[in-house]
Amino acid sequence: NKFNNCRAWWLTLVTASRDLSPDMVSSPPCSLSSLPLSSSVRYFVKMAWAWTFCLLLPFIALTNYHLTGKAGLVLRRLSTLLVGTAIWYICTSIFSNIEHYTGSCYQSPALEGVRKEHQSKQQCHQEGGFWHGFDISGHSFLLTFCALMIVEEMSVLHEVKTDRSHCLHTAITTLVVALGILTFIWVLMFLCTAVYFHNLSQKVFGTLFGLLGWYGTYGFWYPKAFSPGLPPQSCSLNLKQDSYKK
Repeated sequence: NKFNNCRAWWLTLVTASRDLSPDMVSSPPCSLSSLPLSSSVRYFVKMAWAWTFCLLLPFIALTNYHLTGKAGLVLRRLSTLLVGTAIWYICTSIFSNIEHYTGSCYQSPALEGVRKEHQSKQQCHQEGGFWHGFDISGHSFLLTFCALMIVEEMSVLHEVKTDRSHCLHTAITTLVVALGILTFIWVLMFLCTAVYFHNLSQKVFGTLFGLLGWYGTYGFWYPKAFSPGLPPQSCSLNLKQDSYKK
């Protein structure tokens, strides 16, 4: 839809902002290394897909069953999480292989003295070396993909009508709040990554992979018959299909 298309363009522009803005401050106020419990924060971001998966699983199940009442359709929609897992695994594997085949082991972070005897990143680090290759930003990819997927799945909310006194209302409301907070964290961490980490090409490639994963599924594949499908709507899904084509 138009909102997500605008969001996608905004994420792409932010990715390049640091490299195109030489007047920006040099010390990162949101650097992960400067945050309290920085190792925990880095681990939390690294597990972005796991957190997104765990919250979207009950949200999709509850909202889709409430709207359709059909377990088969719910299972079909839950398969979007399996597709997302496959996208995460394939893309991160591609990034790792690219860094491996384009990298070399050096004696210092200044890239001095190539250690030709170490042919892998793991072996290089074990021997105290520093591996340098084309490191596509996995955070840019993952945070972009997760944030856009959450927004897509939460588009079903305007169709959900529940009794405030019912436990289902409490469960869905709790999940909505949690997903909203999670999306805010992903966008914040994306901004930090885009402004202060990696070089321009690494961030752009990471973001483009995230956008490709999102649009290739929700914009191209899911509107088709043989797919996990889009979030249920009261009106025809053709309206949402047409919005992607504009």
